[in-house]
Amino acid sequence: MGFLSLLLWFLALPALSATYPLEEDVVGEIQTIRARYEDTLPDIARRFDLGYDELVRVNPGVDPWLPGEGTEIVLPTQFVLPRAPREGIVLNLPEMRLYYYPPGGREVVTYPVGIGREGWDTPLGKTRIVARVANPSWYPPASIRKEHEAQGDPLPKVVPPGPDNPLGDFALRLGFPGYLIHGTNKPYGIGMRVSHGCIRLYPEDIAELFSRVKVGTPVHIIDQPYKAGWKEGKLYLEAHPPLKERESPYTPVVETLVIAQGERQVAIDWDKALKVAEEALGWPVVVSVPEEEKAPAKAKRMAAVEGGWFVQAGAFTDPDAAQRMVEALQALDPPIPARRTSLHGVHQVIAGPFAEKQKAQQVARRMVFHFRVEPRIFQ
Repeated sequence: MGFLSLLLWFLALPALSATYPLEEDVVGEIQTIRARYEDTLPDIARRFDLGYDELVRVNPGVDPWLPGEGTEIVLPTQFVLPRAPREGIVLNLPEMRLYYYPPGGREVVTYPVGIGREGWDTPLGKTRIVARVANPSWYPPASIRKEHEAQGDPLPKVVPPGPDNPLGDFALRLGFPGYLIHGTNKPYGIGMRVSHGCIRLYPEDIAELFSRVKVGTPVHIIDQPYKAGWKEGKLYLEAHPPLKERESPYTPVVETLVIAQGERQVAIDWDKALKVAEEALGWPVVVSVPEEEKAPAKAKRMAAVEGGWFVQAGAFTDPDAAQRMVEALQALDPPIPARRTSLHGVHQVIAGPFAEKQKAQQVARRMVFHFRVEPRIFQ
């Protein structure tokens, strides 16, 4: 076999999983490639261990079935690790991605997955692997058999191992009754909401995961469309389309960033963060303000007022409701200085600025006492 033929054969192989050293919250790097004449986006997704939807989303305007020879394709191969225990398996449903933390705590392995379509949601919560099955038979539940029968495609009571078995060659049974992490005989559905609630992996990925995971491995299934984390002193935000539509991403984005910010003294570009959330392209973007830009950005934002701590009392889609909250805060004794700010149809009620964080915390406690709100403190 000549070198060129060997290279083409190698490039056509499915990719191995992405494994990264567990050093910071953000792993991997964004890549770009040039499409070959015979490529489709599903082919590229499988080759680089990506899901279909996540690859299409970051390549707008590219024909999924005929991208064209030489077309530049962006590969979203950088990830913010989810806010969850870094042990066993963590499955983030909006991201349609599984993270596996092998024993030892030194690395993380990640795989794209297919999850339950609307009406057949994958359950949330903590469970564990309770059984490992090679060459599984599939026993379709009555609800699925009824659905197929209504479509004129009746299913047998048992589907034996083989190419027609939708579970593929390996299955990991979860503690949630009836739910599995398994392979598939339709790999181009990976990275989409296509299953009846189970979690599907590419055949090569489930084979690898199956070989590494033992019975008793913890599994955390979470719903985090917005993830934030640190790399090289910069705060990143990664956003995915939520499983269910929200009026505005503002409140969950603020919560995600405030938790990630912790005690670090870093300014956040909130306009940029909201844009990242609204676009929901699925790759990490730096939203912290560079050190050299902090002073002018803060001066502009605070209009030369002393102090820098703020308390968000709420975010509203109704401007009148936001104004009523402002007036209620100002009517307290002593009054809480508050104002309404608007951005992209979201009306925030902000109190401050306060010179010290302790003062902002006191104001937040008063808000909770008087209005039963969930205030957010930020700088």
